[in-house]
Amino acid sequence: MTTDPHRGQPVLRRGPDPARARLAVVCVHGRGASAADILTVADELQLPDVAYVAPQAAGHTWYPYSFLTPIEENEPWLGSALGVLASLVAGLEDAIAADRIAILGFSQGACLTLEFAARHARRSAAVVAFSGGLIGPPGTPRDYAGSMAGTPLFIGCSDIDPHIPIGRVRESAVVFQGLGAEVDLRIYPRMGHTINDDEIGAVRALLSPP
Repeated sequence: MTTDPHRGQPVLRRGPDPARARLAVVCVHGRGASAADILTVADELQLPDVAYVAPQAAGHTWYPYSFLTPIEENEPWLGSALGVLASLVAGLEDAIAADRIAILGFSQGACLTLEFAARHARRSAAVVAFSGGLIGPPGTPRDYAGSMAGTPLFIGCSDIDPHIPIGRVRESAVVFQGLGAEVDLRIYPRMGHTINDDEIGAVRALLSPP
């Protein structure tokens, strides 16, 4: 088994070149899905001046077990996935300022997005998590370093999501508030595991020009 399973996987791109874009957004797909799937969210946002990049997970999954599993059991896939995001963000910074880069994910991709943002806390354009929470079993220490420095962070999730316990969603929001993010937490009664129009509208507003 390779120690870096996601290295060298395709990265899909949508929109203008990052150097000419108003913002760049890294889009992270969910378990069993693809980079092409998460780019349909980019299409719905209807922001033509934004550059989108979407990495593909090896085998269509970023890590094999639940995000609530002990972290070491999801290695080396989790570490490799976080490394992919770090590499993409670093590459984008060659073309666009760090505070104009956002990261967005759905489901497993949302969990990965939040964990990456917490481990690399700093000012960025935005962090968006559709149906996700920070990674690790109950009681995982959340002593992340750094500061989000007012970064807007959106978390949307159903109160009955079969994969994402609502307690973890709320805990994640509190952690990011403590890191200095401006958190918009929206819990949708009986929505299920999906993305709704209110979430798309909220994120479109978040990523639109002031």
